[in-house]
Amino acid sequence: MAARLLLRSAFRAARTCRAAPVPALTRGMAAGGIPTDEEQATGMEKIIMKAMKEGTDPYNMMKPKEYAGSKADPHLVPSITNKRIVGCVCEEDNTAVVWFWLHEGEPQRCPSCGSHYKLVAHELPH
Repeated sequence: MAARLLLRSAFRAARTCRAAPVPALTRGMAAGGIPTDEEQATGMEKIIMKAMKEGTDPYNMMKPKEYAGSKADPHLVPSITNKRIVGCVCEEDNTAVVWFWLHEGEPQRCPSCGSHYKLVAHELPH
């Protein structure tokens, strides 16, 4: 008897759920379809997407441009202060890093390999 009552109530519940329309699926399609990432983005994500469209890289997410490291074309190191510590792996297969302070002004040389580095001012995007 209990099994019959349980089966009957489950059948009624399933039948009433099927009869109710689902407004969430029809509302999104009636409004013009699924929004794109640009339409849906907010806050920091929207700022980043807009900057990427303009071709700028506000948070240094892209691979940096490669420089020769000579005195005429030094490696550019962004900094929000007037000095920054720089690590140079002098040779490709080297396991040691040579650390030195880089100050704004003229390009400075790595004490080990002679590559030139120059400090450039960097503004934070926010």
